[in-house]
Amino acid sequence: MKRTISLWLGLLAFVLVPVFAQTPAVPKGATGKIHGHVTNPTGAGQNGGTVTLVGVGRVAAGPGMSAQMVDKGVFQVDENGDYAGPAVPGMYSVVYRNKDMKPDQTADRFDDIKIVAGQDTLLDFDMSRKAYIDRLPADQQKQLAELRKKNAEIMKVNDVIKNVNNDLKVAAQDFKDSDSARDKAKQLLGPAASKADLDAKEIEIKTAKNTEVETLMLKDSAAKPDASVIWAQLGQAQLGLAELAPVDDRPAKYAQAEATYKKVLEVEAASKKPNPAAQGAANAGLGEIYARTGKIPEAAAAYDAAAKINPSQASFYFKNEAVIYYQLRNAGSPYPGLGDAQAAAADEAIKADPNMAIVYYLKGHGLVEKATIDTKTQMYILPPGCAEAYQKYLQLAPNGQFARDAKDLLAQAAGSKTQPKGR
Repeated sequence: MKRTISLWLGLLAFVLVPVFAQTPAVPKGATGKIHGHVTNPTGAGQNGGTVTLVGVGRVAAGPGMSAQMVDKGVFQVDENGDYAGPAVPGMYSVVYRNKDMKPDQTADRFDDIKIVAGQDTLLDFDMSRKAYIDRLPADQQKQLAELRKKNAEIMKVNDVIKNVNNDLKVAAQDFKDSDSARDKAKQLLGPAASKADLDAKEIEIKTAKNTEVETLMLKDSAAKPDASVIWAQLGQAQLGLAELAPVDDRPAKYAQAEATYKKVLEVEAASKKPNPAAQGAANAGLGEIYARTGKIPEAAAAYDAAAKINPSQASFYFKNEAVIYYQLRNAGSPYPGLGDAQAAAADEAIKADPNMAIVYYLKGHGLVEKATIDTKTQMYILPPGCAEAYQKYLQLAPNGQFARDAKDLLAQAAGSKTQPKGR
């Protein structure tokens, strides 16, 4: 019944110096190579620009490179700040230029760089080095210091986000493993295992998986408390653990999960970019908690809120609501009104998706408790809508999981339009 929130946190954008030009050119007959990385003054890899090998036969005078000096190779700097290419062996000045610079200007430069045939020369341009920064005008140094501080903060946040996203991937797999715990228990214990042993192993697997998610999300919620998806996953894990706990321990664990789901809604209320999936999951989680603790009106309101905020998942929410009431009734729950609540939830699921077979069975099953017995024929007198729901289920899923139950019930019902045959 659970569904993992398949949303990741987005990384923040870096503040960089302007993008640089691309000037593809490679000398013919090259027998050496050169490569390196360009770091801009903020400390981040530079996106774009050119690295140029310039012949040093004649030394330029003035602030830049003389037009008399001949370019011997021009290499494009990629979006990561890397460049590479072949080069004719010799001695060079190697310059880095941005797109706004003229041929006699440079952003950074190294002299007396030797290219050797058969060798790959490494030359990095680190414009964040102290010697480079110290040559900048005072106002540029101040601006750069501010940009560096901002980028450092962004890098710190992005590291947190990367770690969170990795943990969310682990959580998604843990929830899948928890859902398939019964099959895993059968695989581990073999065909001769008793039901008691299978039950114990299934609980063991589910507890381990939900505990791991809880541990990861507690860590991540402390690191990034404004991410509602983290709280939503934490609530799902805590709700799973509550359902697995001994009966006497469940109230406290349900209360813990309830507080976490409410935290999701609190974070979302303060968010500039609301996340309908997270809000829907939180309201549906609250609905399940209220249903399992006998607060049926509150449960219905919470599921309605989930469907309203995330209508694309309305059929999923309402189906889960009906399933939970079905489970509670089968377990002998003392809470009154579960049959009506089950039928009402199934009706809402049908409105959202009229082709989902199971909800028709759940509707009929919810209504059938109101059936009476014809004293003359000893046949069931079904309440309005009950027989029709079972018949629709059989139409959509003639060999479904509950087909036998539906057929048997209709066969014993007075006035049923359809008297289904056995399988």
